[in-house]
Amino acid sequence: MNALIVDDEAPARSELRFLLEETGRVENIAEASNARGAVEALLRSKEGTEARTDVIFLDISMPKTSGMELADALHKLKHPPAVVFVTAYSEYALEAFSVDAVDYLMKPVETERLKQALDKVEARLAPSAQRNTVERIPVEKGGRKVFVDVDKIRYIEAKDDYSCIYTDQDRYLSTISLAKLEAKLTPHGFFRVHRGYIVNLDHVEDVEVISSGILQLGLKGIEGKKIPVSRRRVVSLKRALGL
Repeated sequence: MNALIVDDEAPARSELRFLLEETGRVENIAEASNARGAVEALLRSKEGTEARTDVIFLDISMPKTSGMELADALHKLKHPPAVVFVTAYSEYALEAFSVDAVDYLMKPVETERLKQALDKVEARLAPSAQRNTVERIPVEKGGRKVFVDVDKIRYIEAKDDYSCIYTDQDRYLSTISLAKLEAKLTPHGFFRVHRGYIVNLDHVEDVEVISSGILQLGLKGIEGKKIPVSRRRVVSLKRALGL
């Protein structure tokens, strides 16, 4: 894919360029220091004088036109590039998704979170037929093989050699490992919060801090169940939730 980094701070652009190059998943990287420069770069890519821009890594706090204002303008285009916000401010997370942002990264950017963002961008850019191959998960129910829509899944729990997939009304068994499910579902807004759990971030209802700073999650439609969050995943989860 081809990327455009938009940030008024040169060191921030350089750091993100380095991290993107390290992933080996971005072919061309352009830079702009403000919204005007970003628009000019996009026009050049549209005219064919530069590589097509697939994704913009966009800072929010910039002079004159903010990153949020630029994203809102791009969102109205017929074929806009994917937008990933990269910012030091968590309070704009909800607003970011109102302009259909693919992801919201907090500075300093962690390599693993950047890779997750790239997974989401690739899922967004993939043809519909390719995306549909992972929008349903095969499961076992009553001795039959059935399919569960990804958006109906609340969480997944590892149980011995199986993965238990929970919706708001039912539970299903799958022989697909949690690691493989994580790879399939991360582009669809799922997060591995614990070695034994994956949750659908769209269905997180509350985040509770218990003893010693440990977190547990409550999910919409799931009564009496709290999902533990491992200590090493707390920071990444907070960033994913915009906390």
